[in-house]
Amino acid sequence: MSFEWLHPILIAILLILAIIGAVRRVNLWRAGQSDQVDIVAGLLAMPKRYLHDLHDVVARDKYMSNTHAATGGGFVLSIIMILAVHLFGTDSQLLAWALLLSLVVMFVGAVFVFRRRINPPSRLSKGPWMRLPKSLLMFSVTFFVLTLPAAGVLPDGTGGWLLSLVLSVLVVMSLSEMLFGMTWGGPMKHAFAGALHLAFHRRSERFGGGRSTGLKAVDLSHSGDAGHTLGVAKPTDFKWNQLLGFDACVQCGRCEAVCPAFAAGQPLNPKKLIQDMVVGFAGGTDENYAGSPYPGRDVGNAKGGANHIMTEGLLDADTLWSCTTCRACVEECPMMIEHVDAIVDMRRYLTMEKGNTPNKGAETLDNMIATDNPNGYAPTNRMNWAADQNLTLLSDCKETDILFWVSDGAFDMRSQRILRSFVTLLKTAKVEFAVLGGEELDCGDVARRLGDDATFQSLAKRNLETLSKYQFKRIVTTDPHAFHCLKNEYNDLGYDVLNDVEVLHHTTYLNELVQQGRFTLDPFKGGTVTYHDPCYLGRYNGEYEAPRELLRSLGIEIAEMERSGSRSRCCGGGGGAPITDIPGERRIADMRVEDAKATSADLIAVGCQQCTAMLEGVVEPRPEIKDIAEILVNQLVEEVH
Repeated sequence: MSFEWLHPILIAILLILAIIGAVRRVNLWRAGQSDQVDIVAGLLAMPKRYLHDLHDVVARDKYMSNTHAATGGGFVLSIIMILAVHLFGTDSQLLAWALLLSLVVMFVGAVFVFRRRINPPSRLSKGPWMRLPKSLLMFSVTFFVLTLPAAGVLPDGTGGWLLSLVLSVLVVMSLSEMLFGMTWGGPMKHAFAGALHLAFHRRSERFGGGRSTGLKAVDLSHSGDAGHTLGVAKPTDFKWNQLLGFDACVQCGRCEAVCPAFAAGQPLNPKKLIQDMVVGFAGGTDENYAGSPYPGRDVGNAKGGANHIMTEGLLDADTLWSCTTCRACVEECPMMIEHVDAIVDMRRYLTMEKGNTPNKGAETLDNMIATDNPNGYAPTNRMNWAADQNLTLLSDCKETDILFWVSDGAFDMRSQRILRSFVTLLKTAKVEFAVLGGEELDCGDVARRLGDDATFQSLAKRNLETLSKYQFKRIVTTDPHAFHCLKNEYNDLGYDVLNDVEVLHHTTYLNELVQQGRFTLDPFKGGTVTYHDPCYLGRYNGEYEAPRELLRSLGIEIAEMERSGSRSRCCGGGGGAPITDIPGERRIADMRVEDAKATSADLIAVGCQQCTAMLEGVVEPRPEIKDIAEILVNQLVEEVH
């Protein structure tokens, strides 16, 4: 007696149950808010996004890149051919041999997954994930043996009823882990949700080498309407494809490993946050979570539900306020999940609906409303720093090549040194430029990151109305946060004034001037120099080379920190973090200076006034901190006439 007839029946039953699970999971995602997505175009683009964009991120870890290609690729090919050979009974030895080959590839990948799990890095989740390599091995071996007769390697009926029965049990066990895990919730869930997440990603601009980092604007037109919530209070307030994105998490912990707040012992772990979002929309508790907790918090206390307020039982508000919005987690995530969007969405509810912005947050927002700047300085003092600079006001000339956006460094004595250095460089290069003077308002960055999109939009629209009165070709600023807002977030507010205007960071523009030979520079002889990448210049806007080219133009051989470029560690100054000031075990800026000390640097070159302030706040002894404009101005060779 043989049980071979049972195999296709078992496969069919398990497939049907998996489809039921998939429908159930899709309905959980659909409970979120609507979002415009081109379904057909997304599905057609999914293979390229998986093979190119996702693997570009995965490839940063060569071991896991090759492992994932073998395991994932082998599994996808195998499952397709298993349906053809063992469910539909396709009689083709060529197809059976192709299936054997794909199963071997999958087996090899699974061996490397198994090795990875023998002594896994602390960032990897344990629990059910520890059995995954065994399930992958069982699946590949089971269907390899099951396929040998179809390939003509073994005669039909080999092993008799005993082998047939054993294989039937193994088919149930291995397929259950693979298919149920994908659609009912298990270690393989990311395979199903991840594929659809790539197809229906909320930021499709990120694919194909693109960049999309600007926050989405809040629709304020229904503010005050009954039942309308500003920001995200409940899981169902998220867009449906955001919920889908949370389900795509593979719990690899790469976000955890690069998060500055987690490293500083603040109560934030991006991986745990995403898993809490899943608990939120799926319901239940976090008692089965098997990864690193939020520092200082226990696992097992979080309870969620699709219509429950998330900061009332699912997560602590301090978790949200610990984030510096540096996007290191987003940059590192192989599934391209948008952690920062979710955090700011939830902050918006706390700030605009509840008025719960911690520490100096409320005071800062009140200052911005009353005085148009975060620290409450009199707006009439904005140009005091330039009293002896004889700068041209755009209101006087009406038209200029370069508009210098001064930003709120105008009110800070340390930042004023950067501004004055930049002005000196512009004058030396004989650049035609002007400033807005008292007409310039805060760009709104701090308000937006603190969740007050209403104040951000008010400031931004007033700035845009001012800009619409004048003619200029480019905007240049020494502030990466203002640079980001002007370049990536102002255009969403219904104004076209910046459509044909190029917005530049000062290092990019200065690099142009140096390459044009607009001023002469002496070689730098001040010791070893390292460069700190500002988050809002690098990860947000992809500018890594211009600052380095400027330093190299001075003959500097940069002593790169271990974490530099796209993996640079945040200084701790973004996202309003110094304002909300959530306690941790250590300061993020201290850790960044330690990174610099490891290079034996005498000088840390920066390109952001906020980074300058944070790094200079570290107790000495430490390397000297200077903006690149300050370094350049010190090396200027005066012309002799």
